[in-house]
Amino acid sequence: MTMPVHDPIRLAIVEDQPLFRSMLEFTLANVDGLTVVAAVGTVREAEQRLTPGEVDVALLDIDLPDGNGIALGVILRRKQPGLGILLLSAQDSMDLLLDLPPDVRDGWSYLSKTSSTSTATLVAAVRASAAGQTTLDSALIDRKTPRAGTAVARLTDRQYSVLRLLAQGRSNAGIGESLGITEKSVQNHINAIYGTLEIDTDPTRNPRVSAALRLLEETGRS
Repeated sequence: MTMPVHDPIRLAIVEDQPLFRSMLEFTLANVDGLTVVAAVGTVREAEQRLTPGEVDVALLDIDLPDGNGIALGVILRRKQPGLGILLLSAQDSMDLLLDLPPDVRDGWSYLSKTSSTSTATLVAAVRASAAGQTTLDSALIDRKTPRAGTAVARLTDRQYSVLRLLAQGRSNAGIGESLGITEKSVQNHINAIYGTLEIDTDPTRNPRVSAALRLLEETGRS
């Protein structure tokens, strides 16, 4: 389900490396429509500082000195179901999103600190997470190929290209621009993808998130 987006989007940063945390805080605080309300370095500080309802998106380092960002994200989401989560990691641990409990699965994004640290990519992932969507690291997605016998492997080349861009958080317009096709064609491809992957298009759920997670589930490193 797409969540209403607060204006400005209120961010919390949980990152144990002081320099990187300061860089994130400075960068994001200077983007129109975003505001940083907390920047801390541990799970304990996050649990003490982050009050439900006062933050729209939490940027969480996966590896923290007193725990991990995924477990912290689950705790925060259960306290505030609409909270967007953006995981940041120096490792390729994106498949950990597949282990998320079903009740907190929507609205998680994942970026690598080493491959996707541009301001535009970071801001796009923040906005997607605030809206209950999922953005996956494009460089990590590009390294994956469909496993034989899976539903993803049955997609046409064009459908697979659309799915990869969808998983990177692109809008239909953005996908169309990237592939040189119309938005109507993009939507037709997306509908075909949902059919092949047997994804429920119930409006109370987010089929784009389900499609992104299926891409993770049914692909491996090339």
